[in-house]
Amino acid sequence: MKTLIAITATLALAGCGVETAGSAATAASIKKQELQEAQKTQERSQQKVDAAVQQMQHRAGSADK
Repeated sequence: MKTLIAITATLALAGCGVETAGSAATAASIKKQELQEAQKTQERSQQKVDAAVQQMQHRAGSADK
């Protein structure tokens, strides 16, 4: 009887480990996607800033003439 309880407890704990590993993998995948989206947003923002700076420089050059 004690052996059966020990085996059941071992299997239950092993199952928790597998579930935890699966959850960690899922969370890592989600974080990777969030990071990729953040990088895309940063790139778009930088492009907008660069365009605004270029436009300001163009206007400043036009005003000097």
